[in-house]
Amino acid sequence: MTTLDAFTARTACSMLLAAVCLVIGCSAGATTRVVYPLTSLDDVDSRYEYDWAVLRVALQKTEPRYGPFELHQSTHPMSPQRVAQELLMPGGRINVFARATSPELERQYLPVRLPIDRGLLGYRLFLVRDDDLPRFAAVRNLDDLRKLRVGQGKDWVDVPILRNAGVPVVEGTNYPGLFAMLATGRFDFFSRGIDEAQREFKERQTAYPHMVIEPTLLLRYPLPLYFFTRRDAEGKLLAQRITDGMEMMIKDGSLNALFQQYKGASIKAGQLHKRRVLQIDNPHLTPETPLSRSELWFNPLTGK
Repeated sequence: MTTLDAFTARTACSMLLAAVCLVIGCSAGATTRVVYPLTSLDDVDSRYEYDWAVLRVALQKTEPRYGPFELHQSTHPMSPQRVAQELLMPGGRINVFARATSPELERQYLPVRLPIDRGLLGYRLFLVRDDDLPRFAAVRNLDDLRKLRVGQGKDWVDVPILRNAGVPVVEGTNYPGLFAMLATGRFDFFSRGIDEAQREFKERQTAYPHMVIEPTLLLRYPLPLYFFTRRDAEGKLLAQRITDGMEMMIKDGSLNALFQQYKGASIKAGQLHKRRVLQIDNPHLTPETPLSRSELWFNPLTGK
């Protein structure tokens, strides 16, 4: 693309966004209503607290340009499948969700291609039963891991990644039920993000006293976590607002500050430098994944 073509494309995009603002009343001064999903009635489900904190700050950063906003959680609990359906429906109960990306998601919805958690979700610890710890201590490579069954939620984007690597996957139909499936031996380990594993262990150790965090292994694969909006005029404007806000957060350091506030202690407590790293590929990343922007990604093994 020539410089003139690029300028023309940017100008056209700006004109389109301005027109959208006029049509749907999103000019500065109008209130943008943003509704994110309630994914569980489980009182100890804290998986998305950081994501919504990032969303709130991104909206706050853009108030001078886009106007005020209201940020709400849906009052209707939804399964992951229902969340996806609601965002496809015009007038659905939500207009944004956060999810690990896949080509299908990027086709169906508008992705904000800035990793919310700086790529941390792709570094995985294992929740296991305490009497299975010797089995995991003996794992030295991927071939060893392939002898064990991993638990994941139905249709989670990790499922095809793990299966592509030859790891047997057992899918559960709902998030709380996965912990019970682990406890009853339906699978051997529950693969979770670094901070997820530690929060879930603390939140559920009373209910599952034999569940522990496996201390010797770290599974690693690229897994960006994005915000997604609906593919309509309102969704395009909201995606652009979130993009602008997150770019401001990246530039002024507030995204990293929030990341450290929510994730820093878990990264330190994970003692990652003492673990054997097992690396697998994610063959499902799209060409638009911003892997070349080093400032977007955090490597917890190096702290940079």
